[in-house]
Amino acid sequence: MILYGIPTCDTCRKARKALDAAGKDVEFRDIRKSPLSADEIAQFYAEFGDKLLNKSSTTWRGLDDTAREAAIPQLLAQHPTLMKRPIVVDGDKATLGWAAPAQAIWSIV
Repeated sequence: MILYGIPTCDTCRKARKALDAAGKDVEFRDIRKSPLSADEIAQFYAEFGDKLLNKSSTTWRGLDDTAREAAIPQLLAQHPTLMKRPIVVDGDKATLGWAAPAQAIWSIV
């Protein structure tokens, strides 16, 4: 199981803690230190669509209008922290965010 996120994200910390407590073997991938590859971005974009982009982030608010018009895969390649977090992947299952539906999939709720 891989959790994609950043260590300073409160939601990522909550997810890591809950998954660890549930006995899941979690590998944490810091997307700042190890950015997503073009293939990973394409895969996540195909799965989650526009929801993959976090428009409430400070990174998004710091972009000018021209930068915001770029395609989502291009934005995520240039600004990894624009990704909604966390993404949790285990085999062919993947979830975006850490709301109750995602927690239920990983048997946390």
